[in-house]
Amino acid sequence: MAETLKVAMPKGRIYKKASALFRQAGLPIPLDVDETRKLVIPLPEAGMEFILAKPVDVPTYVEYGVADIGIVGKDVLIEEDKDVYELLDLGIARCRMSVIGLPDWTPGIRQRVATKYPNTASRYFREQGQQVEVVKLNGSIELAPLIGLADRIVDMVETGQTLRENGLVEMNSIFEITSRLVANRVSYRMKNSEIQALCDRLQKVIYTGEVLK
Repeated sequence: MAETLKVAMPKGRIYKKASALFRQAGLPIPLDVDETRKLVIPLPEAGMEFILAKPVDVPTYVEYGVADIGIVGKDVLIEEDKDVYELLDLGIARCRMSVIGLPDWTPGIRQRVATKYPNTASRYFREQGQQVEVVKLNGSIELAPLIGLADRIVDMVETGQTLRENGLVEMNSIFEITSRLVANRVSYRMKNSEIQALCDRLQKVIYTGEVLK
């Protein structure tokens, strides 16, 4: 008898795309799960249990084994550097991590960068040979250059609409981002057949576009 897979799923836009991908792979994920306020959702027909979490917390749940697998953006994986297996690039929630600023920005003595991703930003500028002060913010990162808190920001860019509306420009792209399927190391051994079966179904959808039944 197959064991239940505990799946840490990020709330918000990634969840909607991930659950749609699971449905394409033939997994019976009810549509009303997208709107629920429950945080733990048994899905016995799919052989799963969803744990709905903030995106940044997903790799922590997987690392500590309260979830067997999880879906998480590459940005979070790089920033958090958790001890998990990265199994599959799902190709959803595509965007990029970029350096952003005002169009008339010129390098000065003071170099301050605001971001939700301090480890990523520090590493990037260190590799570029630039000394900067990194300021961690949790929201409205685009505000920092407008009010003089920082000269530049490091943040995700999807369409660039928010940047344009605030008079900001993308200066450099650091890396591309998609959502990944990750696994707990012990779970990957103990529930390998269930995890591999899921990977096989998802891969078929991702690489062929075929909707499975």
